[in-house]
Amino acid sequence: MKVLLTGANGMLGQDLSPILEDAGAFVIETSSDNMDITDASLVQNIITQVHPDIVIHCAAYTNVDKAEEEPEKAESVNVRGTENIARAVASLDIPVVYISTDYVFDGTKTTPYTPNDVTKPLNVYGRTKLDGEEMIKKYCKKYYIVRTSWLYGHYGKNFVETMISMADKPEIKVVDDQIGCPTWTVELANGILKLLSKPYGTYHICGGGQTSWYGFAAEIFKCMNLKVNLKPCTTSEFPRPAKRPLYSVMDNQKFCRNWEAALKDYITLRIFENTEAE
Repeated sequence: MKVLLTGANGMLGQDLSPILEDAGAFVIETSSDNMDITDASLVQNIITQVHPDIVIHCAAYTNVDKAEEEPEKAESVNVRGTENIARAVASLDIPVVYISTDYVFDGTKTTPYTPNDVTKPLNVYGRTKLDGEEMIKKYCKKYYIVRTSWLYGHYGKNFVETMISMADKPEIKVVDDQIGCPTWTVELANGILKLLSKPYGTYHICGGGQTSWYGFAAEIFKCMNLKVNLKPCTTSEFPRPAKRPLYSVMDNQKFCRNWEAALKDYITLRIFENTEAE
């Protein structure tokens, strides 16, 4: 299987590429350096020339708060860029996997969101990712839309590494009234592999179970054997430019393990790699 991967140098892409290769795929890695997805003719030319068996579209504008300041940039990448990918793959009848987000929901439910639940994003990032979903549906017959959440991994800035870097602070306050599903990029990558044998459609691939950001932080420090002064706070005490859904738990259809088990493995691997590097 020949796979064209967009956003290959991103946090997900850097874990997904080797996992695909281990499964026997030939991966063509693209990034903004060699395929600007906002350039429609370039996207069409490259995909036509490579003619992969499938395109996995990970490239995105992902800075949730910054998107509130520069919505045009977020829309250019997440909507127009995705439209360019969708048009190109549709013209060649190539299946596409589009990575989306839990932020397409408004957080007013009290039970896990399913792929068929009504979407209503609260921020620019969520809106542009939802518009990207619509572009995929508009142009493509063969597609997988993958909504994931609270992503962390070894190759990018993320909540886990931020918490660990703050461990020596006198006090750490973390929001306790936003509930979601932490997801390790490796778990998501393996979930995407499982997905490719499923019928086309929209899926939720995220860590199993649920927690708050505070609960997530507490488990991180527990796994790291770090004693910290961790305090819960409310969203109103920690205002951010982009509004977040208070509840964005998704039914992951057993694509991934429980989030705590995945986090433990992530921390174990992190400690091992850091020891090896010394």
